[in-house]
Amino acid sequence: MYELHFPVMLSECIEMLNIKPDGVYIDGTFGRGGHSREIAKRLRGGKLICIDRDNSAIEYGKENFSEFDNVEFIKGDFCNIPELVSEKVDGILLDLGVSSPQLDEAERGFSYMADGALDMRMDRMQKLSAYEVVNEWSFEELRRIISEYGEERYASKVASAIVRSRDKKEISGTLELVEIIKAALPGAALREKQHPAKRTFQGIRIAVNDELGEIERFLATLPDVLKSKGRAVIITFHSLEDRLVKHAFRIAEKPCTCPPSLPVCVCGKKPTLKVITNKPVLPGKDELDKNPRSRSAKVRVAEKI
Repeated sequence: MYELHFPVMLSECIEMLNIKPDGVYIDGTFGRGGHSREIAKRLRGGKLICIDRDNSAIEYGKENFSEFDNVEFIKGDFCNIPELVSEKVDGILLDLGVSSPQLDEAERGFSYMADGALDMRMDRMQKLSAYEVVNEWSFEELRRIISEYGEERYASKVASAIVRSRDKKEISGTLELVEIIKAALPGAALREKQHPAKRTFQGIRIAVNDELGEIERFLATLPDVLKSKGRAVIITFHSLEDRLVKHAFRIAEKPCTCPPSLPVCVCGKKPTLKVITNKPVLPGKDELDKNPRSRSAKVRVAEKI
């Protein structure tokens, strides 16, 4: 099955990870293991630890990576790497956002192109799903996540339409929600290239899975889990994710944070990371032709000092 999955910017990520054959590496978002397989192939005496909060991904890995004796699978959130992995590592790869298999399985509720239950949980063991968000959260909470996380400029209109609809009957399906969203948007928005429900679905999905919070918690501990010269390679898919990564890398690279007015440093801060990519690496034409889902991808890399 893995041949059907196209890992985003595979060659670029593998090159920038700067793999040592005897090193220890983490794929914190295993998915269907496209990146992991290429990492594992390059290890001789090293080890790869694959983490994912989606149990179906872990089960897939255990079934399809049996030829490797240097790969370990852990169900968990990548923000908990310090608790899940006891040793420092030579590299970490993150491919953020929803995975292709999750999008392709209509019953998971991630897609606005196929009918399914309002779910959107990456970890199906967690209680909160898109159903609770859509049917129980207040107008203001809905407006906020659709605006902030979905970056939808018509967030108030969409949130109002959701509240009006659910007052009549519960909203239970993805295509039902799509129709509510489309009815709330002006004609100009409906004529845009991207699907009219894309931004709202993104906002709800991020809220359900606390995706930005998970990224923030991971970035706060990143320097502590890398060995010297160890690298973090992070693939983002929208501006909110990229902004968090860019900011955290810059802060970690920056030394003294004292006000310029102070004659000497009193904060004692030392840089912990060196930014390898001053500008994000973007997919090339061949990548876009092969895998259109990579069009919004950006890769940033930092190295532990």
